[in-house]
Amino acid sequence: MSSQATLSLSTLEQALEMGLRKEEFEKIKEILGRTPNFCELSIFGVMWSEHCSYKNSIVWLKKLPKDGPHMLVEAGEENAGLVDIGDGLACCFKIESHNHPSALEPYQGAATGVGGINRDIFTMGARPIAQLNSLRFGNIDLDRTKWLVKGVTKGIGDYGNAFGIPIVGGEVFFDDCYNTNPLVNAFSAGIMKTGNMISATSSGVGNPVFIVGSRTGKDGIHGASFASKDITDESAEDLPAVQVGDPFQEKLLLEATLELAKTDAIVGMQDMGAAGITCSSNEMSAAGKHGMELWLDRVPTRQSDMKDWEILLSESQERMLVVVEKGKEDIVNSIFEKWDLSCEEIGIVTSGDRVRYFMHGELVADVPCADLVLGGGAPVYHREWSEPSYYKEWKKFKIDDVEQPKDLVKVAKYLTGHENIASKRWVYEQYDSMVGTVNMSTNSPTDAGIVNLKGSNKALAMTVDCNARMVNADPEEGCAMAVAEAARNIVCSGGIPSAITNCLNFGNPYNPEVYWQFVGAIKGMKKSCEKFNTPVTGGNVSFYNQMVTDDEETPVFPTPTIGMLGVVEDKSHITSLGFKGKSDLIYMLGTCDNNISSSEYLVSYHRINESSTPNFDLDLEAELQNTLIKLIRAGVIESAHDVADGGAFITLLESSMVNNLGFDITTSSEIREDAFLFGESPSRVIVSVREVKEDRFLDLLENSSLPFSLLGHVSKGEIRIDDKSFGTVSEYKSIYQNSLAKKLA
Repeated sequence: MSSQATLSLSTLEQALEMGLRKEEFEKIKEILGRTPNFCELSIFGVMWSEHCSYKNSIVWLKKLPKDGPHMLVEAGEENAGLVDIGDGLACCFKIESHNHPSALEPYQGAATGVGGINRDIFTMGARPIAQLNSLRFGNIDLDRTKWLVKGVTKGIGDYGNAFGIPIVGGEVFFDDCYNTNPLVNAFSAGIMKTGNMISATSSGVGNPVFIVGSRTGKDGIHGASFASKDITDESAEDLPAVQVGDPFQEKLLLEATLELAKTDAIVGMQDMGAAGITCSSNEMSAAGKHGMELWLDRVPTRQSDMKDWEILLSESQERMLVVVEKGKEDIVNSIFEKWDLSCEEIGIVTSGDRVRYFMHGELVADVPCADLVLGGGAPVYHREWSEPSYYKEWKKFKIDDVEQPKDLVKVAKYLTGHENIASKRWVYEQYDSMVGTVNMSTNSPTDAGIVNLKGSNKALAMTVDCNARMVNADPEEGCAMAVAEAARNIVCSGGIPSAITNCLNFGNPYNPEVYWQFVGAIKGMKKSCEKFNTPVTGGNVSFYNQMVTDDEETPVFPTPTIGMLGVVEDKSHITSLGFKGKSDLIYMLGTCDNNISSSEYLVSYHRINESSTPNFDLDLEAELQNTLIKLIRAGVIESAHDVADGGAFITLLESSMVNNLGFDITTSSEIREDAFLFGESPSRVIVSVREVKEDRFLDLLENSSLPFSLLGHVSKGEIRIDDKSFGTVSEYKSIYQNSLAKKLA
């Protein structure tokens, strides 16, 4: 250790500034047997941040189901999940958050979120083929919200369009709780041949270590630590923690990486996301049970005056750390020279468990890799939790306390134009959904995005789902419903659910009530995933999503976003949500309850936020999905669309608008009309059936215990409910398609 490094001993104050706790600082001193220098403390600071170590969540994450018939890697083992989809192919997929960066700099925050999730995919040797995103913003009337929406969507669109990967689905939701802290969750999926995975590991003493891709700059320094603290009025000072992306550079890196993957030169590879070189070098070393020596002055930089800790902690985008088999350096150099990318040998693999960093020949940091990483010596905490007082109070809500409006047509038009229900066309038109030839649901919309598998009769179905308002009302039931809705969207589209990835967005884990929400969500996710046989392949946890005013924390809704992958075994099973022909019969599968709890109708129209979730029966949901699979495979239904936000009315309307048809239905006399039309009880799907196929349809339903009911029929273009005209579909379509753009103007 150099004398300079030894003299620059860190302090408790510096540790606290990095987000470490006093007891963690003492633990670091115990591990090292001395006080760390500033560079070493910086390493521990990012590696032990919530963002990298999951120190407050891993205890519960381990309870999620991780085994399934298609799983190829254990959750958390690699950069992303990997499942077998048949025909010698595997799908690599993952969802991650970029919330805090997007709150400060929405364009670059969202853009680099897209870049980062795609790197996770192709680092493993898979070519990304499709993206989705889940976005949450505050009150749409606020100028800040409009600024965030425009910046985030442009960042996603510009990066994704330039990179050349279509966006095939997603969701956008607005609520006051996200005023300060938006949520930007990005999902990516890629395809590779089974057995060709590149692992994030190191081995072979003496093997060289390369950094490839872009040069390292001062953007993104301490980004992992920044992602593990509150957004406040002073957060603008953290702007350097936001990375800057270059999609064209990433496209070159993709092609170079996949070309390199076809050689026998790679031992292991990992992208540089959170914590940059620090994370990549220590995680790869810990995974391979080896050490490393890295020479930081050999790292290509954008600025000439970068310090050792700045190089280590930089989260500059479009970079990889690659361990190469000794003697095959020329292969690596020639490939990256061909693609005009930086490629520098900056270290070697060593024996033991120490990772040592040098600067101009001086040892500036010496750390044990196993003590830094998740699953090794990183802290693991069992946090206390307590049930919020609102939980039981909200369960006292009764529908009879709410007077049904006399003019339900007015309600229908109000909901059709509400920002949480209206078309998100203004958002998705900024994305290229048709680049490439994989998107199969643009012209024939489906509940899930459908992605073509070239050379196969199969297709992939993928979706992102979470009704955060339901999770807030009851975390366990709400999260179980989120998994069920994702699976239902897959099934409605003709697929079979395979596995999930998750992005768990919550407030401060040290708040017992927030942690209670987190624990409840994990319990709900567990039971639902077990029911649908959809193991968790991985994902990410994002805490500290909240606004802080006058030292008072207000967390966002607990938002455990579910990204689900499904397989369409035969492309003939692909089922659209649009009604096909006049006079087709309309059936509801499942039961409609006399319930409006936590619905958009109750919250936005009646301004009542205090209610629980609708009744949810996991066994009924499973029966619904199994029955629907049989109906689709038998070819007896023309369309399928799940009942979700906005209730049955919005489901019927969305099915009608596809082909400019209408519907004529009768509601149940046993249920309030507003509950029938606008309630959001789960486990329901609306299907259309040709008259000539009705008998076969009913025969199949008789062999099921699933309740169902005939609602009415598809009409030419008018909406009639209980013999009353609600107007024309064209009238509602105009409201639906144009409302969001008007509100954002």
